[in-house]
Amino acid sequence: MKQFFIAFFLLHLLIVTGTARAEILDTIVAIVEDDVVLERELEKESYIIAERMRSSNVAMPSASTLRHQVLEKLIIDKLQRQLAEKAGITVSDEMLDSSVTEIARNNNMSPEEFRNELINQGMAYKSFLDNVRNEIMINQLRAREIGARIKVTDREIEHYLDTQGKIGAESVQYRLGHILVAVKEGASATEIQAAQSKASDLVAKLRRGQDFTHTAVSNSDDDNALSGGDLGWRNLNEIPTLFADAAQKMSIGEVSDPIRSPSGFHIIKLIDSKGTDNHTVTKTEVRHILIKTNELIDDNEAKKRLLALKTRITDGDDFAALARAHSDDKGSALKGGSLGKVNPGDLVKEFEEAMNRLAVKEISDPVQTQFGWHLIQVLDRETKDNSEEHQKNLAREAIRKRKIEEETELWIRRIRDEAYVEIYEDRL
Repeated sequence: MKQFFIAFFLLHLLIVTGTARAEILDTIVAIVEDDVVLERELEKESYIIAERMRSSNVAMPSASTLRHQVLEKLIIDKLQRQLAEKAGITVSDEMLDSSVTEIARNNNMSPEEFRNELINQGMAYKSFLDNVRNEIMINQLRAREIGARIKVTDREIEHYLDTQGKIGAESVQYRLGHILVAVKEGASATEIQAAQSKASDLVAKLRRGQDFTHTAVSNSDDDNALSGGDLGWRNLNEIPTLFADAAQKMSIGEVSDPIRSPSGFHIIKLIDSKGTDNHTVTKTEVRHILIKTNELIDDNEAKKRLLALKTRITDGDDFAALARAHSDDKGSALKGGSLGKVNPGDLVKEFEEAMNRLAVKEISDPVQTQFGWHLIQVLDRETKDNSEEHQKNLAREAIRKRKIEEETELWIRRIRDEAYVEIYEDRL
C-alpha cells in the first residue's frame, strides 16, 4: 500500500499542465502515513524557526540537529492534521476570519493593516492563513480527543487548595525551562535505563554551566524544544503537577534532578520568579431596556425610542415599569430590566464597556450590541476581596489544564509511536 502511494505521488508530481514529462522533483525526506515531508517544506520551516530563534536570542544548535528537530515537528503536525481530517474537522471561512481578526487586534491593527504588514515582511498571506487554519484544526482535534474526557471533581479542588492553595499564591509566577528525554510506550528496561542515563548526563552538564536553551534545542523531545525549552511565565497552578513541588523549592538558576513520568524523564530549570498579590473583583448591579431591530425598526428608530424612554425616566417615570412595558429582553423585562449583580466578563464587550463608564444611578445613551440597542442604568457597585472564590475557580482550571497538558504529551507520543513513519536519514 505504501509503495503504491509513493508511486502515485511521484506520478502526480510529473503531471504538468496535462502532460506527463520529467521534472526536477522535490526530494522526499520522510513518509508520514499517507503523506510525505518534502525537502522544500523542511528547508522553509527550518529557515522560519532559525530566524525566530535568532530574533529571540536563543542559542542555535547545529544545522543537522535543527533539521532533525524541525522534521519531528512537521511529522507530528502532519499526523495531527490527518487525524483531524479523518475525524471530519473543518474550519469555516467565518471561523478563520474571526481568528485572523483577533490576531490583528492583539497586534493593535485592523485585519487589512495586519495583512499588509505580513506582506511587507515577505510572508505569503496564503501561507499564514493555511497555518492559522491548521492550528485551529489541531486545537479542535485535541479538544475532542483530550479535553472532552477531562473531568475535575470537587474533591480534587479541595485537595489542591489544601496542599497548594494560599490566598495570593496564584499571583506568584515562575519562569521555567524544560527538557524532555522521551521514553516510548512499551519501552524495554534497557531503553528506559538509556533515557535515564542521558537525562542524568544532561543535568550534570547543565550544572557545570552548559547553556540550557542550546541543550534544549539540541536534545529535548518536547514540543517547545525549538523555543529553547522556555515555558514562559506561569502561575503555580499553571505549572504541570509533576514540576510544581520542585519549582517551589528551587532557587533561581537551579536545575532539577531528572523527574520521571510516563512520557519520559524531565529536567526543569527555574529561570526566574516574581510577585504576590490579592485578587479583588467589582460586581455591578445593572438593569437595561432592549429594543431589537427588525424589518419595521431600523437603528435610527431603535435609538429614537430609547432616547424618548430616557427622557421619560429623567422626567420621573419609573425605569422598571418602562422596562416591563417596552423591553424586548423578556427575561429581564419581567424583573424591571434587572440583570442582577454581574461580574467582569459576564456581559458582551460593548455593553460592559458602556456600563463601566457610568456612575451609580446614571443612565446611558443608546448602546448598540449584537442583540440590539440598550438603555443601561447602573444601580450599585461592590468591590471586595474575592481571593477565596477566585482560587477555587483557578484550582478547577489549573487541575484541568494540568490534566490536559499531561494527557496531550502522552497522546502526541502515542500517535507518533503508532504511526507509520519512515525517515530517509541520508537526505537530512
